[in-house]
Amino acid sequence: MYRSKSNPQIVLRPQDVVVLLRLSLQRGPAPTYAALAEELKLTASEIHAGVERAMAAQLLRKDAAGKPAVLLEPLRLFVLHGVRYCFPATRGEMTRGVPTSYAAPPMLALIVQPNEAPPVWPHKAGTVRGAAFYPLYPTVPDAALANPALYELLVLVDAIRGGSLRERALAIAELDKRWSA
Repeated sequence: MYRSKSNPQIVLRPQDVVVLLRLSLQRGPAPTYAALAEELKLTASEIHAGVERAMAAQLLRKDAAGKPAVLLEPLRLFVLHGVRYCFPATRGEMTRGVPTSYAAPPMLALIVQPNEAPPVWPHKAGTVRGAAFYPLYPTVPDAALANPALYELLVLVDAIRGGSLRERALAIAELDKRWSA
């Protein structure tokens, strides 16, 4: 983990949120860093560094076996109150991509679709033309397409990062359903 001598402050990175969201889905022991890296299209060293930063931020702990375990309530509070300020939505031009925010499940069923281009993560395998909504990290579309449950969490986080007040409220309610079970 990089720390300069002049500023030893540890800073969460966008990919750390992706790692935390994936680990929040885990029931039982967490997969190895190598397995997470393959699934999330990151390197094992990025996973390790993200876990260390998340531990420093008190968003996860390590269990008796040394495996990372997400602390759901602190993660929930961070997603609700911090993610949109730390990692604000960045939008771009019209592009082909993977739907996100209000244009993808589970939000798709909750929001009447407006007469505007849907938000999409730019991606070569995308099937929808819409307005670019850049993901938390460039590998997010690939990881989301491989894991539907992770895709839904990322969509909800995007609705919180860049949605209207109503969209954020609906996304928070959906996150609460998933994380209280």
